[in-house]
Amino acid sequence: AARASGCPLAVIIPTSIGVPALPPPRDRPATGELLTLADQVRLLDYDPTDRDSCVGADERLVAAGSLLLAVWDGSPSDGRDATAHLVTYARARGIPVEVLWPEGAAPDRTPRARTSPARSRF
Repeated sequence: AARASGCPLAVIIPTSIGVPALPPPRDRPATGELLTLADQVRLLDYDPTDRDSCVGADERLVAAGSLLLAVWDGSPSDGRDATAHLVTYARARGIPVEVLWPEGAAPDRTPRARTSPARSRF
Protein backbone atom coordinates (compact mmCIF):
# COMPACT_ATOMS: atom_id res chain seq x y z
CA ALA A 1 0.00 0.00 0.00
CA ALA A 2 2.86 2.39 0.81
CA ARG A 3 4.53 1.76 -2.54
CA ALA A 4 1.26 2.05 -4.43
CA SER A 5 0.61 5.45 -2.83
CA GLY A 6 4.11 6.66 -3.67
CA CYS A 7 5.31 6.69 -0.07
CA PRO A 8 8.76 5.32 0.69
CA LEU A 9 8.73 2.06 2.63
CA ALA A 10 11.15 1.73 5.53
CA VAL A 11 11.61 -1.66 7.17
CA ILE A 12 12.80 -1.74 10.77
CA ILE A 13 14.61 -4.85 11.97
CA PRO A 14 14.97 -5.36 15.72
CA THR A 15 18.46 -6.19 16.87
CA SER A 16 20.15 -7.23 20.07
CA ILE A 17 23.69 -5.94 20.43
CA GLY A 18 23.74 -5.31 16.68
CA VAL A 19 22.61 -8.81 15.67
CA PRO A 20 19.37 -8.83 13.66
CA ALA A 21 16.58 -10.93 15.11
CA LEU A 22 15.30 -13.82 13.03
CA PRO A 23 11.52 -13.67 12.50
CA PRO A 24 9.40 -16.72 13.34
CA PRO A 25 9.22 -19.22 10.45
CA ARG A 26 5.62 -18.27 9.60
CA ASP A 27 6.64 -14.60 9.15
CA ARG A 28 9.76 -15.16 7.02
CA PRO A 29 8.08 -15.05 3.57
CA ALA A 30 6.37 -11.74 4.41
CA THR A 31 9.60 -10.39 5.91
CA GLY A 32 11.48 -11.27 2.74
CA GLU A 33 8.85 -9.55 0.62
CA LEU A 34 9.01 -6.40 2.74
CA LEU A 35 12.80 -6.34 2.53
CA THR A 36 12.60 -6.66 -1.26
CA LEU A 37 10.13 -3.75 -1.48
CA ALA A 38 11.90 -1.53 1.05
CA ASP A 39 13.39 1.81 0.10
CA GLN A 40 15.28 1.78 3.39
CA VAL A 41 16.18 -0.89 5.95
CA ARG A 42 17.10 0.22 9.47
CA LEU A 43 18.39 -1.79 12.40
CA LEU A 44 16.96 -0.82 15.77
CA ASP A 45 18.75 -2.08 18.86
CA TYR A 46 16.60 -2.86 21.90
CA ASP A 47 15.74 -5.64 24.31
CA PRO A 48 12.31 -7.07 23.39
CA THR A 49 11.94 -8.52 26.90
CA ASP A 50 12.27 -5.08 28.56
CA ARG A 51 9.15 -2.89 28.27
CA ASP A 52 11.09 0.37 28.80
CA SER A 53 13.52 -0.61 26.05
CA CYS A 54 10.59 -1.39 23.71
CA VAL A 55 8.84 1.90 24.49
CA GLY A 56 12.10 3.78 23.89
CA ALA A 57 12.54 2.05 20.55
CA ASP A 58 8.93 2.84 19.61
CA GLU A 59 9.47 6.50 20.54
CA ARG A 60 12.55 6.67 18.30
CA LEU A 61 10.51 5.25 15.40
CA VAL A 62 7.64 7.66 15.95
CA ALA A 63 10.00 10.64 16.25
CA ALA A 64 11.66 9.71 12.93
CA GLY A 65 8.34 9.54 11.08
CA SER A 66 5.98 12.08 9.62
CA LEU A 67 2.73 10.23 10.40
CA LEU A 68 1.68 7.65 12.97
CA LEU A 69 -0.86 5.05 11.89
CA ALA A 70 -2.17 3.49 15.09
CA VAL A 71 -4.33 0.37 15.24
CA TRP A 72 -5.96 1.40 18.50
CA ASP A 73 -9.33 1.14 20.17
CA GLY A 74 -8.86 4.45 21.97
CA SER A 75 -8.48 2.96 25.43
CA PRO A 76 -5.83 4.21 27.85
CA SER A 77 -2.71 2.15 28.32
CA ASP A 78 -3.24 -0.82 30.60
CA GLY A 79 0.47 -1.53 31.01
CA ARG A 80 0.42 -4.41 28.48
CA ASP A 81 0.92 -2.29 25.39
CA ALA A 82 2.17 1.15 24.60
CA THR A 83 -0.27 2.33 21.92
CA ALA A 84 -1.97 5.00 24.04
CA HIS A 85 1.44 6.29 25.12
CA LEU A 86 2.75 6.43 21.55
CA VAL A 87 -0.33 8.27 20.27
CA THR A 88 0.12 10.86 23.04
CA TYR A 89 3.87 11.00 22.36
CA ALA A 90 3.33 11.65 18.64
CA ARG A 91 0.63 14.28 19.18
CA ALA A 92 2.81 16.11 21.73
CA ARG A 93 5.53 16.38 19.08
CA GLY A 94 3.18 17.61 16.37
CA ILE A 95 3.29 14.33 14.45
CA PRO A 96 -0.10 13.66 12.84
CA VAL A 97 -1.88 10.54 14.09
CA GLU A 98 -4.41 8.50 12.13
CA VAL A 99 -6.21 5.96 14.27
CA LEU A 100 -7.34 2.81 12.50
CA TRP A 101 -9.84 0.46 14.06
CA PRO A 102 -11.59 -2.06 11.84
CA GLU A 103 -15.37 -2.06 12.19
CA GLY A 104 -16.48 -4.94 14.37
CA ALA A 105 -13.00 -5.55 15.78
CA ALA A 106 -12.60 -6.16 19.49
CA PRO A 107 -9.47 -5.72 21.56
CA ASP A 108 -7.71 -8.90 22.63
CA ARG A 109 -7.94 -8.95 26.42
CA THR A 110 -6.57 -12.46 26.93
CA PRO A 111 -3.57 -12.64 29.27
CA ARG A 112 -0.27 -12.96 27.45
CA ALA A 113 2.53 -15.18 28.60
CA ARG A 114 5.81 -13.35 29.03
CA THR A 115 8.34 -14.43 26.43
CA SER A 116 11.84 -15.41 27.33
CA PRO A 117 14.77 -13.86 25.44
CA ALA A 118 15.31 -17.10 23.51
CA ARG A 119 11.67 -17.28 22.43
CA SER A 120 11.06 -13.62 21.69
CA ARG A 121 8.28 -12.60 19.29
CA PHE A 122 10.93 -10.83 17.23
